[in-house]
Amino acid sequence: MRPPHAQPLRPVMVFAMPAPLALLLALLLALLLPLAPARAAHALAWGDTPKYPPGFTHFDYVNPEAPRGGTLNLNGFGSFDKLNPFTLKGMAAAGLGTLMFETLAEASEDEPFSMYGLLADDMDFAADGLSITFRLHPAARFSDGSLVLAEDVRHSFETLIGRQAHPRFRQYFADVARVRVLDERRVRFEFARRNHELHMILGLQLPVFSRNWGAGKPFDQLVQEPPLASGPYLIDKADWGRSITYRRNPGYWGEGLAVRRGSFNFERVTWKYFKDETARLEGFKAGEFDWVAENSARNWARGHTGRRYASGEIVKREFPHSNAAGMQGFALNTRRALFADVRVRRALALAMDFEWMNRQIFYGQYVRSPSYFTNSEMQADGMPGPDELAVLEALRDRLSPEVFGAAPVPPVTTPPSSLRENLRQALGLLAEAGWKVADDGRLRNAAGAPFEFEILSYSRALERVAVPWARNLEKLGIAARLRTTDPALYQKRADEFDFDVMVGLLPASQTPGNELVERFTSAAAKERGSDNVTGVSDPAVDALVQRLLASRSRAELVAVARALDRVLRHGWYMVPHFHAPTHRVAYRKHLAHPERLPRYYGAESWLLKTWWVRPGASANGH
Repeated sequence: MRPPHAQPLRPVMVFAMPAPLALLLALLLALLLPLAPARAAHALAWGDTPKYPPGFTHFDYVNPEAPRGGTLNLNGFGSFDKLNPFTLKGMAAAGLGTLMFETLAEASEDEPFSMYGLLADDMDFAADGLSITFRLHPAARFSDGSLVLAEDVRHSFETLIGRQAHPRFRQYFADVARVRVLDERRVRFEFARRNHELHMILGLQLPVFSRNWGAGKPFDQLVQEPPLASGPYLIDKADWGRSITYRRNPGYWGEGLAVRRGSFNFERVTWKYFKDETARLEGFKAGEFDWVAENSARNWARGHTGRRYASGEIVKREFPHSNAAGMQGFALNTRRALFADVRVRRALALAMDFEWMNRQIFYGQYVRSPSYFTNSEMQADGMPGPDELAVLEALRDRLSPEVFGAAPVPPVTTPPSSLRENLRQALGLLAEAGWKVADDGRLRNAAGAPFEFEILSYSRALERVAVPWARNLEKLGIAARLRTTDPALYQKRADEFDFDVMVGLLPASQTPGNELVERFTSAAAKERGSDNVTGVSDPAVDALVQRLLASRSRAELVAVARALDRVLRHGWYMVPHFHAPTHRVAYRKHLAHPERLPRYYGAESWLLKTWWVRPGASANGH
C-alpha cells in the first residue's frame, strides 16, 4: 500500500506486442523491480502520523530567520583525550556528536517519537516490520566534499558493531540481521525479528561517517584524527584536555533543508574545561563562558547571584519541559555479594531521607523519582491493571508474589512516617538477611565481617546527597565512605564495574526501546562498558524487555513497560534520587532563543541547535 505522502505513480502507455517479446519484457521487469526507487516517505512516526507534512519549511520551535554568527563559549568538566566518541577507552571531547556527526533522520522535539529525513531523503519501512530502506539525499556530502553513499552507511554500521567500537553498539543493534547496499544511494537494514522501534533508532541514532576517516587505521586507534563526517561544524583547534573549538563549515551541504533551517547559528562554539564545580561557577560569573545548565540546587539558589545578575547582564531562567525523567539514584552493584540480597537493598533505600534533604539542602527544588519511567505514561502506579496482569501472568513462575501487588514507592519521612520507623524496618530486613548489630555497634554478618562500602563519585557536589545518607546508614551500623576521583578514572571504573555504589543516571524517552537491552538484560550485565551498572540479571526482566521490543501498538508498549517497571522496582536495584521538573539555565544577555519551546528536549542540545547571538551584541553583553 502506498504511504499517504507518496508521490503519484507516472501514467503508463499500453500497446500490443508479440507474446515471446512480452514474456521477455516481463522477466526483465521482474529482475529490475527490486532496484526501483523506494516509495517516498519524508517522515515516520511511531504509532502516530507525523506532525509536519511533505514540503514543510521548518520546525515550529526554531526561528527560521535567526541571524548567523558570533561565538558561543561553554564549559566542559574534567578533561578529554580523543576525538572519537565511539570507542570504549578515553574521554571524548564535548560537542562531537551534536556538531559533527549526522544521522539518516532528524527527530522532531515536539513529538514523542518521529523522524524526518536528513542524510536520507526517503524512508521505506516494510509492511511486515522486518526491514527499512533509506535512500540518501543526492546533495549529502562529508566535510571533504565527497558524497555520502550507501557504502558509507554500511561501513559506519559494521564498524560500530565491531569489536573495536564501544560494546554498547553491539547490544543496541543486535536485532539487525544484515545490511544490504542496493545501489549507490540506497541501503536496506534487515531485521532478525520484529522490534517495535528498530527502524526508528536506525534512522535517528546511527551516526554516519566516511569510510576514509583514518585512512584504514584500526578504529580503536583513531584518537586524534579529526572525524570525517557530514555535520555543520569542523574542528577549528583543540588544546588537548583544556579546550576545543568548532567552526561552522562554510560548505555545509544541509544548509537549505527544512530540518536544518534556523539551526546551528553560531559561527564558533568553544568548550573550556574546568576541574571542579567551584571553578566552573566562578568562571561563568567572570565571563569565561556564556551559558550553563545548572544541576546543583544550592548553586541555583545561592551561587547564581550578584551584580551581573541584578543588572541583567546574566539572565537566570527556568524552562519547562515534558521530558520523561527516568531514574537517577545510588546504583547498588549487585555483582558484589554485599548487595546480592534484595532485603539488603531495600534496607539501604529506607535509610535515605529525601524530604529532609529537599527541605534543608535543596531549597525544595526537586521531586522524588519513583520509577524507571518517571514522569511518563510508562510509570507503574498502584495495583496492576488488567493489561499489566496479562503480561505478568505469563511470567508468574519467575516472579515474586509481591510483584502482583502495589508498585513500590520510595520510603518517605512525612508524618505519620518517620526516619526512625524506616530505620527500624531496615534493621528488621537486614536481620532477615543475616546482618546483626554487634557489641561494637557495627553491623556484621555471621562470619563477623562488617557491612561497609564505598560510594564512588567524580564531583564533590555529590557530598550533599551522599553524606546525609551515610549518616543515616551509620545509625544502622553501616560504614559508607565517599570517594571522589577524577572523571577519567571514574569512567574507567564504571566501565569495568569496579565499584560498590555509584550514582546511576538512566534517562527515559517517551517511547522506551532498545536502550533497555543495554540497561537491564543479563547479557549486558556481563558486557564491559554497558549501562547495566547495577548488574540486573533476571530471566523475567530479559523476557519483558524482549516482549516490549516486539510491541505492535502503543497500548501494548505501555502495558509491558509498566510491568517491567514493577519488576525492576521490586528488585530495589537503586536508591532513588529526584529530578527537577524544569531546565535551570543561566546565560549572558547577548544570547537569544526562540520564544516557542520544544516539548521534549535536552537543554544543551536545544542551545546548540536553536539559539543565536543578538545582532550588534558583544560577548560581554553590551
